[in-house]
Parts: sequence; C-alpha cells; structure tokens
Amino acid sequence: SVKYDCAKCPGYCCSYPRIVVTNKDVKRLAQHFDVSEKEAAKRFTRVYRFDSEDEHIEERILKHSPDKVYKSVCSFLDQGKRRCTIYSARPSVCREYPDGKTCGYYSFLKFERKQQGDKDFIPSA
Repeated sequence: SVKYDCAKCPGYCCSYPRIVVTNKDVKRLAQHFDVSEKEAAKRFTRVYRFDSEDEHIEERILKHSPDKVYKSVCSFLDQGKRRCTIYSARPSVCREYPDGKTCGYYSFLKFERKQQGDKDFIPSA
C-alpha cells in the first residue's frame, strides 16, 4: 500500500532541478495553453546539457521559478497552495512519480522526525 500523502507535501518533487519533458509532453502543454508546440517549448521548457568524459546528457526540462520553501521549483507549482497548476496537462514523469510506495519527501520527513524526536515534525522555510 502507498505510504505517502501528496496533500501534506510542500511540492518536494516539483523542486527536482531536472523535470524531463518529452515531445508528447510539449504537445500536451501546447494543447492545454492553446499555443503551438514550438511556443510551448520556448515558454515552458529549456534544454539541459551536461558533458563529461563518461556522460553526455541533453534533455528538455521544465523551467523553474525561485521559491520560498525550496531554492527553486517548477514554474507550474502554485507556491501558495503548493499544488500543480497544470495537473491535467502535467508531464509523463510527474504522472508516473513516485512509482512506488514512498517518495523522496516521505523518506526525508521520516528521517527528520526521527532526528527531531517528534513524530509530527514538519520542516519549514
């Protein structure tokens, strides 16, 4: 059974620096905002590149905005309500997350509560 509740989370997964989008995701965003795919890619995404001896990464990711809880978050996160503003048009990676019984925030929270000796502890900015 699932061991997390997204309603109690401040959008931890939205703070991941690289939220990858596919061509299908860009098309979904374009339809959602009634713009061309080229315009959607330009307005809402950017290309991330990383090169090293061992690795070459080039991927399209969602743009971020500065945030009061995390350093930055997906620009589609409502920072007051801490909820996705494009939930019905969200990218595939967001639809599939966390792909298990727990998410990164749940693990982090569990650790912090143990460290603080407080079963109700919630980190805040």
